[in-house]
Amino acid sequence: MTRAPTRRRMRDSGDGVTFDFAPMVDVVLLLLIFFFLTSSLGARQNALPLDLPRASTTVQETPALPIVSVDRAGKLFLNGTETTLTKLSGQLKPLLSTSGGVVGLRADERGSYGTVVRVMDVIKKAGGERLALGTRPSQ
Repeated sequence: MTRAPTRRRMRDSGDGVTFDFAPMVDVVLLLLIFFFLTSSLGARQNALPLDLPRASTTVQETPALPIVSVDRAGKLFLNGTETTLTKLSGQLKPLLSTSGGVVGLRADERGSYGTVVRVMDVIKKAGGERLALGTRPSQ
């Protein structure tokens, strides 16, 4: 005698399994924001190939500061954009109100000392009250 095939009943559990994607999307967006912020800060600090002098004590750069850089050839840069001594004063004035009068100054170690002094004078005339000098940590 042959048996008739048996039919299995599927259990009806009522509620199906659900997965909430909202927490996962939140985590992914936070990671993206973190990587965008950290990648842009690193690019700003190393935008110009300057050989900064070494110092035994250093402080991290504040991203809100306007940064004036002087390379070895004496070229001036304000926040990575090339400028001149005559234009620097006018470009700095609106930036000084947001930074509280603090300006970052990064100058190449082998650059012209006279150029750096002239830049410091222009910063002072533009309303800069304090300078944050850029150095690299001693190794």
